[in-house]
This record gives sequence, structure tokens and C-alpha cells, in this order.
Amino acid sequence: MKRVPTVELLDSDSGSPEAVSASLKDLRLINRAFGGISTTRDMVARVARKTGRNRMSLLEVAAGASNVPEAAAQRLRRDGVQLDITVSDRAASHLNGTRPALAADALALPFASGSFDLVSSSLFAHHLMPADFQQFAREALRVARVAVLINDLVRSPVHLALVYLGLPLFRSRLTWHDAPASVRQAYTIPEMRHLLKDMPATRVEISRHFLFHMGVIAWRH
Repeated sequence: MKRVPTVELLDSDSGSPEAVSASLKDLRLINRAFGGISTTRDMVARVARKTGRNRMSLLEVAAGASNVPEAAAQRLRRDGVQLDITVSDRAASHLNGTRPALAADALALPFASGSFDLVSSSLFAHHLMPADFQQFAREALRVARVAVLINDLVRSPVHLALVYLGLPLFRSRLTWHDAPASVRQAYTIPEMRHLLKDMPATRVEISRHFLFHMGVIAWRH
């Protein structure tokens, strides 16, 4: 199945305020029920186990309303792991204001090297063309002290078929367009491994998660 880059409607702020609001609610449902939150939670828990850290700072890039890191942090607290979250997004209007937040370009992060223990993104990588994704990965690795976490979809015909079957669950016409588009332009695990092979990471771990999610941990140290 060939990758098909597509402009997603929610990213381009297309649609009425009501349609955007409905699509954001759909996205929260997708992350909660179909593996988005659990993938980030599992990656952070792995870093905590490997490093012995029970408190870490995390920068969430392209965070939007930051539902994924917030929900993952709630689950991690039950296991004794504390996340101090900062969020960034390309537009200040996308941020919900409940955390330290900054409008910023993901390809040129306005932070000093080693500013955060973790730099994370959720359902962002598939929006980027390969060269832009690699630039984002370099920037994220520069800003991270410990690791970069990439939570994204895996492209496959089965995944696409499941998305079409699930479309009646969603409220917004934006979601009806964006959900299949996200799968079509997602990377496969071999593609992701190839894109990260020359990054300044000590090692890269890629794992499969629930319902066609991948979790990437690019270790800085």
C-alpha cells in the first residue's frame, strides 16, 4: 500500500467552529479507545523503568489540546511516575492554556539543547514529508536529555479497512475525511526505521501497540 500524502482538514482549520469542535471530540475518542493514550503511557513507563526515574519533564510537540499527554500522565501517576508537561503547537489558538505552552515551529524548536527529559509527539509524524520528519527528529533529539517518543499510526490495508468500518462512530465530516487520510499517509515500521537510521540517537526502539499504533523511543543517552 503506497503512502499518499494528504492535507487533513483539521490541520488546515477547514470547517465551521462546530465541525472543528466535533472533530476534536472524535480525536479524543480515537486516542482514548484505540491506542493513542496507551501507546504514550507505555513508552514513558519503559523510559522510567530503564532509567530509574520517577519524575521527568516532557515537551509535547504539536500538542493541540494536549489530551494524550494529560491522559497518559494521569495513568502514570497510578504507577508512581510524575510528568511535568510543557506543550507546543504551531498555532496558539490550538492550545488549551492549562499547561505551560508556547506556539512554536516543530522543525525549529525554540528551546536550548537538553531542555527536557523527554520530547514527545502523538499522531504528528504522519503529517510530515520524510525530509521534514527527519528535521523534526533532529530538533527533538537536540532538545531532549533522555529520549524522544514518537506515537503514530502504522499504514496498512487492514488498518484502512477498519477505519472505514468505524466511521459511523464519529460526529464530524472532518473526521470522515481525516481518519482515512491519516492512515494513507502514515509510515510503516520499516519506513520509520529507515528515516531514523542516521539520527544522533544512541539507539532506536520501535514497538507495535494496540490497533496499528507504533511507539518509537529514540534514546539520547
